[in-house]
Amino acid sequence: MINVAVLGYGTVGSGVVEVIGRNQEQIVRNTGEEVYVKYILDLRDFPGDPYEDRVVHDFNLILEDTSVSVVCETMGGVGAAYQFTKQALAAGKSVCTSNKELVARHGTELLALAAGKHCNYMFEASVGGGIPILRTIQTSLTAERIVAVTGILNGTTNYILSRMETEKADYHEVLKQAQELGYAERNPEADVEGHDACRKTAILAAMATGKTVDCDMIHTEGITGITLADFEFASEKNRTIKLLASVKVQEDGKLLAMVAPFLLPMGHPLATVGDVFNAVLITGNMLGDTLYYGRGAGKLPTASAVAADVIDCARNQGRTVMGCWSEEKAQMADTSETESRFYVRTDASAAEAVEKAFCGKYDPEVSEGTLIGGEYGFFTPVMREKDFNDICRKLGDAVSGRIRLM
Repeated sequence: MINVAVLGYGTVGSGVVEVIGRNQEQIVRNTGEEVYVKYILDLRDFPGDPYEDRVVHDFNLILEDTSVSVVCETMGGVGAAYQFTKQALAAGKSVCTSNKELVARHGTELLALAAGKHCNYMFEASVGGGIPILRTIQTSLTAERIVAVTGILNGTTNYILSRMETEKADYHEVLKQAQELGYAERNPEADVEGHDACRKTAILAAMATGKTVDCDMIHTEGITGITLADFEFASEKNRTIKLLASVKVQEDGKLLAMVAPFLLPMGHPLATVGDVFNAVLITGNMLGDTLYYGRGAGKLPTASAVAADVIDCARNQGRTVMGCWSEEKAQMADTSETESRFYVRTDASAAEAVEKAFCGKYDPEVSEGTLIGGEYGFFTPVMREKDFNDICRKLGDAVSGRIRLM
């Protein structure tokens, strides 16, 4: 029997217990042993819960119980979760987690600690929810040199953008709807400002390159400035708007990583990914493009990914199978020196002056300029990000919106 402890009995933690309980027959078939949830650590009591007798409040009970070989950390944050994870790994207990912030900030250290203790630190659920993207990179794509990763990694923002597009609804209206449905937190900053997607991007980039990627070095933008006018313009040009994570390995070996809204042509593989779904497009130097799609969040999809890691740990007791990236830090490319083409929105009265500033002339046909109500949108030529930003600063409030083109 494999004894498991679950840290945190919230949405994901309770989901892990449910998945292990409901799918026990399948789990036994795949591991050859029963997987039993022996402890549930939480500050609260849960009277009437089917598992109330397993709830404990002292982590040391778990740490000192040598029969517990796998710990599921579903607490979140980088405080107690970090300390408990370090202690569990130091005791030779494998840890499975959905905590993307902890993995992004301390993954290098925790992976090395697990390897030194011949156990595993697994975090499939930290990126893409139920999509087995990290396991795919580690196993199925090991013969590939991954040159690019592009993905929709946050279900909340994808839901908001999808509803704005299909329902012609205002950002704040859709955000409120997402909060009522439980897709967005009361304080949605981590999602809508791109921080959640940034942490996941750092993990993906580290897995793809084998080097440590600092999430604080990733250029990050959110979706709070996107308006219905932007979607109207996008529709006119047979495009859509998505918040994308983009990772590219440049020819000089430097890593260009970014989280930002992009205008995608409708023929792009990620253009039709809607609602709370996630998708990741991986480009290998031999294989080319492969696409992975599924539910990127939610209680059971995320819990299913944690439970899959538990099974992997059960199959590999005393043996480290989770490959770790090195302590060497990836060299990050300077985003300001890269080149992009941009969509710019301005007041119709300032259209000529603004377009001339970016394009050198006012030519709606060449720039594909379009009037939407009292605003004007157009495409710039390919230009350095630094030059684009310099012009925006000089124009000030005359530029009311801007989005990169994919």
